[in-house]
Amino acid sequence: MSKYMNEYKNVAEQFCLVGDVVDICPYGEGHINLTLLVTTTEKRYIMQKMNTRVFTDPDSLMANICGVTEHLKARGIETLNVIPTKEGACFLKGEDCYRVYDFIENTVTYQTVTDKEVFKNSGKAFGEFQNYLAEFDASKLTETIKRFHDTPKRFADFKAALEADVMGRAKDCQEEIAFVLSHENTYGIAMEGLKDGSLPLRVTHNDTKLNNILMDAETGKARAVIDLDTIMPGSMLFDFGDSIRFGASTAAEDEKDLNKVHFDINLFKAYAEGYCGAVRDSITKREAELLPYGSYLMTIECGMRFLADYLAGDTYFATKYADHNLVRCRTQIRLASEMESQFTQMSEIIQEILK
Repeated sequence: MSKYMNEYKNVAEQFCLVGDVVDICPYGEGHINLTLLVTTTEKRYIMQKMNTRVFTDPDSLMANICGVTEHLKARGIETLNVIPTKEGACFLKGEDCYRVYDFIENTVTYQTVTDKEVFKNSGKAFGEFQNYLAEFDASKLTETIKRFHDTPKRFADFKAALEADVMGRAKDCQEEIAFVLSHENTYGIAMEGLKDGSLPLRVTHNDTKLNNILMDAETGKARAVIDLDTIMPGSMLFDFGDSIRFGASTAAEDEKDLNKVHFDINLFKAYAEGYCGAVRDSITKREAELLPYGSYLMTIECGMRFLADYLAGDTYFATKYADHNLVRCRTQIRLASEMESQFTQMSEIIQEILK
């Protein structure tokens, strides 16, 4: 019997599984929760040991997930199916917390954008996800990570890290610090729009990377959006922007050679065709105007978070070498700067798609 069977078989058997557990092994490439593939004599399941250090309120987190997935299922949309415990709870609560989903068979995920068509399909999937949840009351959702995309708050955190400079690293990144400080007046537009109502409060995924979509293994079409831990109330700009930040770059997030790092306007167009085509009937005029800005905002927010963590001694993001977070920060600044210079072209693309 494997060590995973020894350690987790009793946990798995506390859920309403069909068949007897015959194997448990690690699964996937996630970094937050421990994800295991549970195989029974009848079918397969995904079991996760939830990271309650990152997500400190598992009750609210699971209430968010159950509310959203039940809404989707009621509309006939394929989504995660939460398997209850034998006591009827949606997750197993204790010193460690666990949850189980049905394994969605005959699907694949992509870790990187392989071509424009794949990226367009992901845009369509996240746009449809937004549409399906347009009637869901986002105010009922709990913020699983408080003020996650409150960029002015992130900027305040950055300034605090800069002032403390506990590692004495500020001297090594003066150019990056100057860029973040000089753009302060660009950070508040989304939060101000949510506050004054000019941007509607929506259900947002908040981690719209390509690998959070299960694609059909045969057709290549999107089947289901997964990794719903960061489902929260927010703005459409967050989800669209984070997808562009991740997918419309010509290089990895931690590429050291900045000559390889560029914002690819053609990939932006491909994703926008999929996403905006899906939300055509629900997007507001103000949201459409700000989609290019949302791409910039999510990118520079991520950059300042990497920089703040570098200044603070790498206490949040996992790093592989001393200046890993600084390298990440530099790629995001390069992308944000190029996006900023192409706002007009980005806006024209959005307008052409939506007309």
